[in-house]
Amino acid sequence: MKVDEIYCKSILTRTSGYLKTVSSHSLNPYVGCGFGRSACGEACYVRFNQWLMRGREWGQFVDVKINAAEVYLQTVEKEKKWARKNGGCFSIFFSSSTDPWQPVERKYRLTRQLLKAMQGDPPDQLILQTHATFILDDIERIQSLSGICGLRVHISIEGDRDRLPGLPPPPCSLEDRMEVLKKFADRGIQTVACLSPLYPMKAPDAFFSRLSKIGISAVVIDHFIQGDGTPDGSRTLKTKLPQAMTEIAPESVDLSYRDAVARIAGKYLPVGISASGFAGHYSHTLDQPEGWPA
Repeated sequence: MKVDEIYCKSILTRTSGYLKTVSSHSLNPYVGCGFGRSACGEACYVRFNQWLMRGREWGQFVDVKINAAEVYLQTVEKEKKWARKNGGCFSIFFSSSTDPWQPVERKYRLTRQLLKAMQGDPPDQLILQTHATFILDDIERIQSLSGICGLRVHISIEGDRDRLPGLPPPPCSLEDRMEVLKKFADRGIQTVACLSPLYPMKAPDAFFSRLSKIGISAVVIDHFIQGDGTPDGSRTLKTKLPQAMTEIAPESVDLSYRDAVARIAGKYLPVGISASGFAGHYSHTLDQPEGWPA
């Protein structure tokens, strides 16, 4: 892993494409990801972003934006005014192309510094997205922030399987991530399990029943089709993920599988679909919001 310290000129990126309906801005304290060679990295859409990759191999580099918190404080008022003028809400997706709690965070603490900066100048809404149990390092700061802005913790948990055939292990085990969900829910923090990308499931009823008993707020169901930034999943089709899914359940590579799983989940919890779900629009199956399968 090659780790470089860099200085950034901006840290709040105005969203477009898939994220445009989710938040006004994204925030990425790192370029690249230390989880890039784990299961989540195999199908990560960022690996196809040549502007970020610059010819490098995904999972082999991390650029550390060492002045991220300073730049946030320098630019937040300008971006807040822009967001409210254009959409009415200054909302941040943290993070869209890296994991805020990847291994180098324990050395550099950029995410922690940014959370501290937000205490003094918070967004209207904040979405914290991670695969990592390391987020528990900052649970006190996150709870404090949840009292001054609309905050959701999103934990990526692809389903009720830890691994798929032919793929590397996840960065953190299924059981460990379930425990993270419980610890945040126990504190009254809005906590969401994100099945993204959705894996073939063994026992969806049992899984969603367990999640509901943990006390989380909702689940997001996001298939690689429509979820990887292309309408047909063409980015993910270049990876090993679809074949691994097919070996277990051939039907799981079709978008209809997402819809079937969502209907099961809706018996137990509010459910969001794809980008609409990441934006915080949830429903049970009897009350379908925008983005819910017909």
